[in-house]
Amino acid sequence: MTGGALDAVVVGSGPNGLAAAITLARAGRSVRVYEAAATIGGGTRTQELTLPGFRHDVCATIVPLAAASPFFRSIDLAARGAALVQPDAPVAHALDGGRAAVLERSIEATALGFTDATDGRAWRRLLGPLVRDAEKLGEELLGPVLHRPRHPIALARLGLPGLFPATGLTRAVFRGEDVRALFGSLSAHSMIDLGRPLSASFGLVLGLYAHAVGWPLVRGGTAALSDALVAELLDLGGQIETGRPVTSLAELPPSRVVLLDVTPRAALAIAGKRLPDRTRRAYERFRYGSGVFKLDWALDGPVPWASDGARRTATVHLGGTLGEIAASEHEVARGGHPQRPFVILVQYDPWDPSRAPAGKATAWAYCHVPSGSTVDMTDRIEAQVERFAPGFRDRILGRAVHAPAAMEAHDPNYIGGDINAGIQDIRQLIFRPRLALDPYWTGAPGLYLCSSSTPPGGGVHGMAGFHAAQSALRREFR
Repeated sequence: MTGGALDAVVVGSGPNGLAAAITLARAGRSVRVYEAAATIGGGTRTQELTLPGFRHDVCATIVPLAAASPFFRSIDLAARGAALVQPDAPVAHALDGGRAAVLERSIEATALGFTDATDGRAWRRLLGPLVRDAEKLGEELLGPVLHRPRHPIALARLGLPGLFPATGLTRAVFRGEDVRALFGSLSAHSMIDLGRPLSASFGLVLGLYAHAVGWPLVRGGTAALSDALVAELLDLGGQIETGRPVTSLAELPPSRVVLLDVTPRAALAIAGKRLPDRTRRAYERFRYGSGVFKLDWALDGPVPWASDGARRTATVHLGGTLGEIAASEHEVARGGHPQRPFVILVQYDPWDPSRAPAGKATAWAYCHVPSGSTVDMTDRIEAQVERFAPGFRDRILGRAVHAPAAMEAHDPNYIGGDINAGIQDIRQLIFRPRLALDPYWTGAPGLYLCSSSTPPGGGVHGMAGFHAAQSALRREFR
């Protein structure tokens, strides 16, 4: 990188910030990344949170969107030391009575596993066309919602049923308790009330990617993804400075563009009067969603599941029937704390033994809670695990507790514990972070937003950073 003014400065080193920097550097632009924390990565960091030798992902841990992302596919992750590992099956939903509904990589195998044969046919009809169009849909889903579709028929096949509430679509399409619970648990990743419109779209998208690319984990921890992006950027001549919090644009060196991997709230604080009035008002109205209460465990052996299906996958959903899951998410949306929360649990044994000492195991789990909640959900989460894995508590050697405030302290983009950096309901999924044909440009010359508060929203995909950088290249470097 030559001396003089930079072409671009990126504030924040999460996957989106690093993706923005890499995209600019690939275009021959000089770029520097500033990260407030001592280490890079945002939501993709790995630490020994419990006991020595037990490695835990502080936030993101299962990365289907990284496997699907055109940006991540442009990097040889394995060569950069970030190997994606596929469990035997992408995801399972544990049920009472030692049963589990398992979503296999194969649509046919998944369909054959349901109790009711008519549900197998319904699963094939609903997911089969989407999986066949996975490449086409990737171009449509991982960018701005407001755009001219390149594949309108494929998008309509997903978009029309996706407009429905998850509870309504599930009960209309499926009969059995097992498949209803499985699809409901996929939809619950939306972190919105499952009775609200558009919640079904999350179940469709996550089911689509489970079949098309799997739900992989990163060997050794998701920090390896951050390290791979850093290596790519440095090879392109980019620069990174850690331990450099930015509270004002005035603190940055001269550059033609600035890209902020931060929330609208932080952008307001950093950019101040640089933002046009219309943008400032929109950012002030931007809403943040439910938080998460997260636990990490060091275990004296694998989770003792009652069902064989739960042993075959890294990701296990815990929450009972569709009715229980919907009631739990509804209570959180109303500001309550369910006694039996919907829990997402991740186990790494046997697919990644590097996460724990020999004979031991590491596990990760969270439930949804109201934004900024201070209620300790430890006992309720562990009771849900014990419900489907009797003897689990006896295997706990150590635990780390991350309430919403701790999640936000780890990454300021997680306001109130919201790991999606903004609620993803029908309004804010379409108009994210504001009503604009280019959602990444703030309207101020040379200033862009590239965080998960912009399309396509939460997840480890880097596409918000990629699209923001492309917007900057079109506008500022003609």
